Amino acid sequence: MDILLVDGYNIIGAWPELIELKNRNLANARDRLIEIMADYQGYTGSKVIIVFDAYEVKGIEKKYKKYNVEVIFTKAEETADERIEKLAKELNNIKTQIYVATSDYTEQWAVFGQGALRISARELLIEVQSVDQEIECSIEKTKEQISATRIQLSDGIAATFEKWRRGEK
Repeated sequence: MDILLVDGYNIIGAWPELIELKNRNLANARDRLIEIMADYQGYTGSKVIIVFDAYEVKGIEKKYKKYNVEVIFTKAEETADERIEKLAKELNNIKTQIYVATSDYTEQWAVFGQGALRISARELLIEVQSVDQEIECSIEKTKEQISATRIQLSDGIAATFEKWRRGEK
């Protein structure tokens, strides 16, 4: 099983669509990232965990699932980088490959030392765009197949329609 750990604010600060959203409303940018990663998770089968610093979220650590994506807000004195490093160490085993999406160079090396592979924000964006294109192609093929197939009719109804087509009663 593949697990993708996403440094939420790092990705938001690197993707043009999310930067624009963040400038208007940070919560909307977070929600959009979660939506994007839910589509990615659904298509690839990789488990996605998004980690946000407790920035602008008062109180203790918060964990929840949205669109089947695990979302973690760190506790007040913990950074997303620290949590991602812990998760990379905890989740790494013989059957699991951990990937960490961040453009933080120091974080990339730290998780690489935990046995995780890194994906930069740019690389993840390219991969997400590729997945989006594959989903679109799949949807178009499905639409074509649906419109190309005939409606299944019972023999009696088909015979009645055939008579009507010929002008018979």
